[in-house]
Amino acid sequence: MQSAIVFGAGNIGRGFIGQLFSESGRHVTFVDVDAEIVEALVARGSYRIETVFNERRTEYRVGPVTALNGNDLEAVAEAVARAEIGATAVGVRALPYVVPNIAAGIVKRAVAGETRPLNLIICENLKNAAAEVRRMVRDRLPPEFVDYFTSRIGFVDTVIGRMVPRPTPEMRAADPTFIRVEPYKELPVDRAGFVGPVPRIEAMTAHSNFAVFTARKLYLHNCGHALLAYAGYLRGRTYGFEALDDPVVRTILHGGIEESKAGIVHRYGADPAWLDEHVGDLLRRFANRALGDTVLRLGRDPVRKLGAEDRLVGAARLAEAAGRRPRRLAQGIAAALHFDPAEDEVACELQRLIERRGPGAALQQVSGIGPEEPLGRLVLAEFEEWARHGRPKTAVAQKETD
Repeated sequence: MQSAIVFGAGNIGRGFIGQLFSESGRHVTFVDVDAEIVEALVARGSYRIETVFNERRTEYRVGPVTALNGNDLEAVAEAVARAEIGATAVGVRALPYVVPNIAAGIVKRAVAGETRPLNLIICENLKNAAAEVRRMVRDRLPPEFVDYFTSRIGFVDTVIGRMVPRPTPEMRAADPTFIRVEPYKELPVDRAGFVGPVPRIEAMTAHSNFAVFTARKLYLHNCGHALLAYAGYLRGRTYGFEALDDPVVRTILHGGIEESKAGIVHRYGADPAWLDEHVGDLLRRFANRALGDTVLRLGRDPVRKLGAEDRLVGAARLAEAAGRRPRRLAQGIAAALHFDPAEDEVACELQRLIERRGPGAALQQVSGIGPEEPLGRLVLAEFEEWARHGRPKTAVAQKETD
């Protein structure tokens, strides 16, 4: 069998990429520093995935697989040297720790005279992720291997659409390798990132106009989740599917997605019918009760999610450029400014910033939105509306005016 290497045996690595590589006929080696998961994967040589959609459940066994501890530099480098395809799914903060392993493996490939290309699919929540990881790896290589690196190693952008909630402590205690996921199974990738022919991977499709897929993921999928989370939190909802059933949240969600969609069509030339089909699928998937996705998980780290180019503000800017008044997106941004669960330290820090400097200054600092510009005035007006009508953690009557 051909060999694949996956850095990260967590939700996306084990819950999506490992499955696709295995179903494509590859023997998968995971690299992780979670000793319990590494030992269990080595001992069993496979793991279980359960796809769930409300009452429908289907179980799969993924294998053959093995795993290596990321601290074993020599063993990991050897696995990189043997691999035909690979991926990273470790989280942005862990990338500096896996880059030395990748670089060491590339050196081994070059010394051994390996001529096959190695393409790494970068499954990280980072703008221009493939280019950034490529730069990090190149900076670790001795100069004499840079030409080999340039001609033989590809770094490929992707967007991950599958929803994979974190396993519960009870699930992990019963089986540390088991993971529950939604059935959605699509992996769009950037054709331009590959060196050599695009390999055949189950559910993977390579696209030349990849920017529109990135925009679709960020400004429809992620944006929709953020609207559900922040409006749902202020409406007293616990789960995303509960927020979806709330008429006030639903109005904000549908309106915000429409505003964002108009911006994507204007900026990227996307086919509106293609986006409508995707939105319909998203709304169906958001209603999946079996995943148990909470508004707290969907909304955590509001400062990052309120970034100037991120899911809410970036979508509002696209809508403005398309000539739309992003009222519903402004409601979502304003709701995020009120998001204050005690267990989210980033959210608590945002609340301290608002208390110290006021919502207008906080909005400008976090999102780059000036309080006197049209979007700023719109967000601050909605911030006051939420303060008057949206703070009780119970369903309350609220105006439905446009």
